[in-house]
Amino acid sequence: MPTRHDAAAPPVKGGAAPARPPAESASEERRRARLSRRWQRDVRWSPYAFVSPFFLLFVAFGLFPLLYTGWASLHAVELTAPTDMSWVGLRNFTRIFDDEFFWNAAKNTLIIGIISTVPQLMMALGIAHILNYKLRASTFYRVVMLAPYATSIAAATLVFVLLFGRDYGMINWFLGLFGIDQIDWQNGTWYSKIAVSTVVIWRWTGYNALIYLAAMQAIPQDLYESAALDGASRWKQFLHVTLPSLRPTILFTCVVSTIGASQLFAEPLLFDANKGASGGSQHQFQTLGLYLYEQGWVNQHLGRASAIAWTMFLILIVVGIINYVISRRLRASS
Repeated sequence: MPTRHDAAAPPVKGGAAPARPPAESASEERRRARLSRRWQRDVRWSPYAFVSPFFLLFVAFGLFPLLYTGWASLHAVELTAPTDMSWVGLRNFTRIFDDEFFWNAAKNTLIIGIISTVPQLMMALGIAHILNYKLRASTFYRVVMLAPYATSIAAATLVFVLLFGRDYGMINWFLGLFGIDQIDWQNGTWYSKIAVSTVVIWRWTGYNALIYLAAMQAIPQDLYESAALDGASRWKQFLHVTLPSLRPTILFTCVVSTIGASQLFAEPLLFDANKGASGGSQHQFQTLGLYLYEQGWVNQHLGRASAIAWTMFLILIVVGIINYVISRRLRASS
């Protein structure tokens, strides 16, 4: 019986080229290539577009004023004619360093910073330690701690002015119950500093307490359980477990509080009985921020005010460098 063998014909060497794709396939490929290029550009440039508003605002309201202030600090320029500048070099800096009111403001800033920062951070640490335990209505207490920070600084300072009033203030009334004579809080040298520091303590203690609380909740519970098994009381657990674990956070709050103290302005301005920038009748609580404001907007010496601003900026840079050195040593020791 004859057998049929169907076999495909072998390809012919040098045969005809394959057929070209239709026109719509070529246009589809071009469209896909165009979309691919657009997608690549989007992936590459979109992150820059998302962060560009911050940099634009920073350049407009941060970098440009900083550079312009540095340029103005090398000129004699008045508020009445801000475009008329005459080059004086470092004369504005040498004049403020020879000004006794500048050193008085620097001393007041340092004293108010110390007597407001140290009690503030110690109280914040204690409050955070209490809130770290399981309490009823813990969320309510945390909101209460943050309420002073959310309160208007102007309204709060005016309330404290009434509380520290010499004749009818509640503070003097309370001290009178113990036989203490009336204190002139607004005109006393040390009493005025204590009163201004009280406003700062009231405003920022709860804010720092929540920062410490967040850091405490990140400490592993195994450390506390191990300390409890070794017979450590809660106080010893706080000293040997909590505090060593909070060293970076404590350093951070110290630096931030130092920066805030160097820029103290609204509290002493509103606490002054005359609502001026002199910081009291004898400049007894005039800070560097008030001194800058007095030179620039009261005495109208913009060049000198710019030199003061740059001096404060350099002080903050030194504080930042100290923070960096201490942080590195803490990381190395741990």
